[in-house]
Amino acid sequence: MKKITAFAREFGAKLELRRNLIVKKNNRYFLVDEKLKPFALDNFYFAGIYLGKVKKSKFFPSFELLRIIAEEGKANQITITERAEWLFICGRDIFGKNILKVKGSTKRGVHTLVMSKHGDCLGFGRILHDLKDGVAGVAVKNVSDIGDFLRRERQRR
Repeated sequence: MKKITAFAREFGAKLELRRNLIVKKNNRYFLVDEKLKPFALDNFYFAGIYLGKVKKSKFFPSFELLRIIAEEGKANQITITERAEWLFICGRDIFGKNILKVKGSTKRGVHTLVMSKHGDCLGFGRILHDLKDGVAGVAVKNVSDIGDFLRRERQRR
């Protein structure tokens, strides 16, 4: 649970999840409802909402967790242009000219959620340069995006 809340704090968000509804299995965390909790014993593969996993003491979030953090409302977020949306989900970084709106911290080194114009969370990145300065080049480094799964599947073939 601490890993999940610490991850949310990296975005300036305070995540309020009920500790008793978080189930851990093999370093993977799931959010289950009260009706499902009694069935989430040691012999399950997947239950409720997958929140992420810990690997070598580093937390890797699910996109559902990113969506939950985004809906919380106080997280660092940038909204990007349609062209930048496509490039971002293809694994590319974000140029300053493609940022339409900034919410929360704009400081260098801070994590930010990357949002589409329609309010969908596309992933997250790390701010490379203070966004208030009007960055000419790459402003946000892509850390994880929704296209990652498809790229991994393509590499396996």
